[in-house]
Amino acid sequence: MNHLLIFLIHWKDLNMLLMKIITKYVYELLEKDCNLKKISIPEGYGVIVLNPNENYIEVEKPKIPVQSSSDSSDEPAEKRERKDKVSKETKKRRDFYEKYRNPQREKEMMQLYIRENGSPEEHAVYVWDHFIAQSAAEKVFFVAHSYGGLAFVELMIQREADVKSKVTAVALTDSVHNVWHQEAGKTIREWMRENCCNWVSSSEPLDTSVESMLPDCPRVSAGTDRHELTSWKSFPSIFKFFTEASEAKSSSLKPALTRRSHRIKHEEL
Repeated sequence: MNHLLIFLIHWKDLNMLLMKIITKYVYELLEKDCNLKKISIPEGYGVIVLNPNENYIEVEKPKIPVQSSSDSSDEPAEKRERKDKVSKETKKRRDFYEKYRNPQREKEMMQLYIRENGSPEEHAVYVWDHFIAQSAAEKVFFVAHSYGGLAFVELMIQREADVKSKVTAVALTDSVHNVWHQEAGKTIREWMRENCCNWVSSSEPLDTSVESMLPDCPRVSAGTDRHELTSWKSFPSIFKFFTEASEAKSSSLKPALTRRSHRIKHEEL
């Protein structure tokens, strides 16, 4: 006998399910294969995703009992019973309507922003203060994608001296930072020119120099015009950049980012 099993599932539920399964699998790989340790921050809240729209947890909204504005103790029992019945029917219809309008949310929820981590900028500072600044690592490297670049610039503004003393190099991938709007000082801009490189979305070959309107760090092509692929496509160049920066720091020299970019472009031609 042949059997046919059919699942009917809302596409949003399927996406959420896949996201949870993939996230759990990636965490397991990081812990088992990379020997990384999973830490919840702050205590009791769980792992935070560095996303400007997801630094909160959803909790069930507390129910506030509705009190009658008038004293019905003098009302006849039959009238009070009739009013209660109408009220219950009204609530039943309202609950049914809410469930029909949004079947994924049967309970009324509220967003509770995570303390000291309510935004990517706060999160970056928190991680720096509680983990990176206290680590024994002598050379720290950053890879900051998209909004992460803005969060890193904000970290520099708030912890400039500490970042300069501990960070060896920063690889930005299609960063959305803006040193003018974020009011980054001259010393920060100068440090970024020497120690940062931004791999941006571009149809040009990987590492081709790209003109920049901002006076901060060199911009080179990530080898793709798709924003979400800029990190993956530029990883080989990023690790070469980190190696050069590490060797330069060990010999008290700075890596020549723009010269390296032009050299690669020339060799490809």
